[in-house]
Amino acid sequence: MTNSRRPLKLALLGAAPDTGNLGVSALSFSVIAGVARRLPDAQLTVFDHGIGMREATLFTNSTPFAYHRCGLRNSKRLYMPEALRTVQVASALGGLSNPAARTFLEADAVLDITGGDSFTDLYGMRRFRGGLLEKRLALGHSGGLILLPQTFGPYKSPEAQRGAKSVLTRASLAIARDAEGHERLKQLLGGEFDPVRHTQGVDVAFALPIEAPPPGDLGDETARVLAGPVKPFGFNISGLCLNNPAAAAERFGFRADYPVAVLETLRTILRESDAPLLLVPHVVAPPGHEESDIVACEAIASRLAEFRDRVVVAPAMSDPRHAKWIISRCAWFCGTRMHATIAGLSSGVPTASIAYSLKTRGVFATCDSSDAVADPRTSDTPEVIEVAVNAWRSRDQHAARLRNALPGVLARAESQMDEVVEAAARIASARGRKTA
Repeated sequence: MTNSRRPLKLALLGAAPDTGNLGVSALSFSVIAGVARRLPDAQLTVFDHGIGMREATLFTNSTPFAYHRCGLRNSKRLYMPEALRTVQVASALGGLSNPAARTFLEADAVLDITGGDSFTDLYGMRRFRGGLLEKRLALGHSGGLILLPQTFGPYKSPEAQRGAKSVLTRASLAIARDAEGHERLKQLLGGEFDPVRHTQGVDVAFALPIEAPPPGDLGDETARVLAGPVKPFGFNISGLCLNNPAAAAERFGFRADYPVAVLETLRTILRESDAPLLLVPHVVAPPGHEESDIVACEAIASRLAEFRDRVVVAPAMSDPRHAKWIISRCAWFCGTRMHATIAGLSSGVPTASIAYSLKTRGVFATCDSSDAVADPRTSDTPEVIEVAVNAWRSRDQHAARLRNALPGVLARAESQMDEVVEAAARIASARGRKTA
C-alpha cells in the first residue's frame, strides 16, 4: 500500500490467544487474518501470557501466515522479563535483551484491542492500570498506538477517566465498536474529539473466518445432532454467571435470577418445538474453574433430564473458528458470552442474548437486533425469559432483518482493517521508515 523498502513491523496487544476465552482468541485470529490478507509480508508480534519470543503460524484458507508470540504479563514478579514494569524499564534503557521491550521499540505501530471490552475500570483498577501501562509503553516507545474497535468505558473513577483520555487524545487512531461507545468517546474527549482519528466501526470478530473442525473433534453426539433432519437451536451459558450465581448477581447487579431464566427459557423452547438443543461452551477453563462454560453447560443439561434425548453439550473447541462453524449450523442461537453471539450474528443465524453488560446491546444494534437482548441487570426473571423466548418465536423476522443489516456490518469490518493498515503505514512513513 506504500512505496516499499521493507515490511511493516506491527505488534498486537490485548488479544492473547492463550486465555481459554474463545472471544479473546476470536479477536486475535480476526486481526491476524486481517493483517495477513492485506500485508502477507508483515512482521507481526502478538503479545500473550507465555514465556519469551516464539514462532507461530496461522492458516487462513490453507494459506500460512508466520508471526511471533511474545510474553507480556501484569505481574509483580519483576525478575521475570515478561513483567510489565520490567519491560517498562528495559524499554526506557533501549530494550536491553528484553524481547517485549525490543518488540515495542521496533514496532512501526502497536495495535491494541484490550480484550474488546476491558478498557474500563469496571473490572477493577489493577486490571485497568495494567492495560493503561501497556498503551503508554506503545505511545512512548513504538511508532504509534492504534486502538482497534473496542468498547471505551464506562469509567467510574476520575483516575480512570483521566488515564483513558490521555491515551485516546494521543492515539493515532481509535475506533469504537458501536454507536453507543462512539458517543461515550465524544463525551469523554469533549473539545479534543477528532472525527478523523476517533471513528466508529464494528467488532473485528465479525470478520472471523469460519472453519470446520476435524470430524473427530466434534464428538459423536454433536455430529449426530448437526447431521439430523431438524436443525438444532444453540445456547451458550456463561460459567461466570451460572457457576456462582450469588457472586455474579452482586458483581453485575442482576435483578433477574440468571440460572432460572436460562432454564425456563430452554424448557419453554423445548416444549414448543421438536428441535434438539446444542449447548455451546465459549470459555474453555480447567475443570472446576468458576468461569468454565463447560461446567455451566453440563449443569444445565443435567437439570433438563426430561429432554435428555434432545440435549447435547458440544465439546469445547480450542479454535474460535471451529466454534463459529458449530454455531453457524444452528437454526437460532442465544448466548451470554458476547463473542459467541457475534459468531451467530456474523454467520447470518438469528441470534439473541441474555447479557450481563451494556456492550452487548450496542453490538446487537449494529445488526438491527437490539430487541433480542435480554438484560438481567435491568429486567426481572420473567421479563428476561419473555424477551429470550419471543426472540425464538420471532426468529424468522430477526433473520430477515439480519440479512438486510449484515452486508453493511461485514463491509465495515473489512474497511476498518484497511484504515488500520493505512494508519500504520502513515505512522511508519512519518517516522522515516520506508515500508511495504
